[in-house]
Amino acid sequence: METWSEMMRGRDHRISAETIVVGSGPGGALTACLLAEAGRDVLVIEEGPRSGLSETEPFSRDEMRRKYRNGGISVALGNPSVAFAEGRCVGGGSEVNSGLYHRTPPEILEQWRRTHGLRDATEADLVPHFEACERDLSVSRLPGTAPAASLRLHDGATALGWRSMEVPRWHRYDAQGPGCRQSMTETYVPRVERAGGRIVSGTRARLLRREAGRFTVRCAQDDPDGGRREVDFTASEVIVACGAIQTPTLLRRSGLAPGGGTALHFHPTVKVVARFPEPVNQAGMGVPVHQVKEFSPRIGLGCSISQPPHLALAMVDHPDALSEVMSDWSRYAVYYAMTTGGAGRIWTLPGISDPLVQFSLSKADLADLADGLRRLCECLFAGGADRLYPSVRGLGPFSSAADLARIPSGLPRAATSLMTIHAFSSCAMGSDPRRSATDSYGRLHRAPEVRIADASLLCSPPGVNPQGSVMAFARRNALAALESAS
Repeated sequence: METWSEMMRGRDHRISAETIVVGSGPGGALTACLLAEAGRDVLVIEEGPRSGLSETEPFSRDEMRRKYRNGGISVALGNPSVAFAEGRCVGGGSEVNSGLYHRTPPEILEQWRRTHGLRDATEADLVPHFEACERDLSVSRLPGTAPAASLRLHDGATALGWRSMEVPRWHRYDAQGPGCRQSMTETYVPRVERAGGRIVSGTRARLLRREAGRFTVRCAQDDPDGGRREVDFTASEVIVACGAIQTPTLLRRSGLAPGGGTALHFHPTVKVVARFPEPVNQAGMGVPVHQVKEFSPRIGLGCSISQPPHLALAMVDHPDALSEVMSDWSRYAVYYAMTTGGAGRIWTLPGISDPLVQFSLSKADLADLADGLRRLCECLFAGGADRLYPSVRGLGPFSSAADLARIPSGLPRAATSLMTIHAFSSCAMGSDPRRSATDSYGRLHRAPEVRIADASLLCSPPGVNPQGSVMAFARRNALAALESAS
């Protein structure tokens, strides 16, 4: 990786490349890798620092401070508001998430074809791209027994006759130990550099400008002395892969996608802390891998990272019980119910670098969340839990299935704490410029030399962890671009 001093030594402040990729998360890193390996002169610009998996403890405060935007706590304003998290480092969200992997459900792809005129994106079209990504990332299931907290959810679903599954992860296991999560810094980022691509971190893209048939990416870059300075990068094409919040922000400020960010979607998520009679949690427990898909895509149930800091955060609506939970935390775990409802908008404000994000939920959306909470609690009791704390102030704790009658038909706006780690659809792809920011291959309708390669492209909430979808479309679109240029 070139440092600031190496980039600037003996050079002016306009650095050129054939292709610039803004963002190094799953979509950006994969796209940069394919282009560099095809012989393109590729420069990747990343706002955050470079910090490998081994440099921070997974799911720790240090990791949140170093690898997340705003320390992992950003908020979409609304009633209720939704807390969300964005990775901000080389490798993006792949460096901080659980690595759970899904292909896009076929019914969702068909829905996107009908609603957005999405072309060449049937299950059959995408299978080669899913398979290639799965090979590159060693997508596989656990070689041994799943964590106890994960199994409790699966046991409850099985007892109720609900469909539950172990979700594979992009993780390389080995006989000597737990192996290694196959994030971008373990996979595509090294391939970019081996193929001659350059990756510049600590550099925030602020504006894109078209000048004399080329694009200039105007950036603010970290200075070795602790300051910030302006630097311009130029290229004949630009791929924007900053994520569903930052991509439309950059494009709107650049006048390239005026409608970008007007159709933001999340997977709104309500959480429950469950207590069991016996220990289900331990230090380094690992990633829970079971999800309940009986009610997909409307509702999905799963188990979260449940180390003590995460338990404490999940108990914010039940402060009187916090000391009890923390003193006996091995008997507790965090679970979630996520839905596909709600819609948001991203606003750019003059003089402020970060956008304003708004998100709203209808009465029907709150009813879906209440239904998800009820079913999650039912599943946990069937799995052996003896006390449940939902993330709704004044509701609970629940000690038996009979208590679930207290859950209202719709979650109360003022008392419900919602979060998400999945954002998408803010620059959807499709054939109709009135409904989509890009064509079916991620090219901006207003500026085809600019392409998007991240979760912004997904036309609606997929109802599953979106990274598999992001990478399959990024691969499909990059290969199509290379073929059309040959």
